[in-house]
Amino acid sequence: MGSSGRRVGRPRAEQRPDSGLSPRDELLAAAAELFTTRGYAATTTRAVAERAGMRQASMYHYVSGKEELLAALLESTVTPSLAFARQLLAEDDTPAEDRLWDLCRTDVELLCGGSHNLGGLYLLPEVRAERFAGFHAVRAELKDAYRQLLAATEAGGALAKSELDLRTDLLFGLIEGVILVHRSDPERPVSAFAEATADAALRIAGI
Repeated sequence: MGSSGRRVGRPRAEQRPDSGLSPRDELLAAAAELFTTRGYAATTTRAVAERAGMRQASMYHYVSGKEELLAALLESTVTPSLAFARQLLAEDDTPAEDRLWDLCRTDVELLCGGSHNLGGLYLLPEVRAERFAGFHAVRAELKDAYRQLLAATEAGGALAKSELDLRTDLLFGLIEGVILVHRSDPERPVSAFAEATADAALRIAGI
């Protein structure tokens, strides 16, 4: 460890412009690019390290390997939306219909607004492994927030539990499914796309 308490790695493999990112964040940025362009299985840890401008051995000072990088990237697609959902659930003075629309719009913007289509990583078979339980836990909490907001609407409050569960599945499936639509036309303006998706989601919910 250096005097500042940060772990000191081996020299970088190549000189790159200073991005202002921490070494771990540089690795995450490199992994996001390579996983979404080359594919997760085809990307080696050496390729990630080299893209981040460090030697492969240095990479293990910051992450344990590809799975940790993938898990962190997956969770990064959900945690901002979950934080916003918790905020919306606490705003009892705002109609639930408006809050649900805001959550749908914001979630789509977050899924589609980044430099890389990280939502596409949801489709990887590797994501079903126990290693990604943290991602599945936060995703389940986000889905439950959708369910709570839907249940608080006039239309949702009139539904039987089984029907409410089905409408939640359909609504949540639409929001996550935008990754495929976005991938087919990445130049589509994200804000307009997000608003149109939120409108469609509320129609699915019966609002």
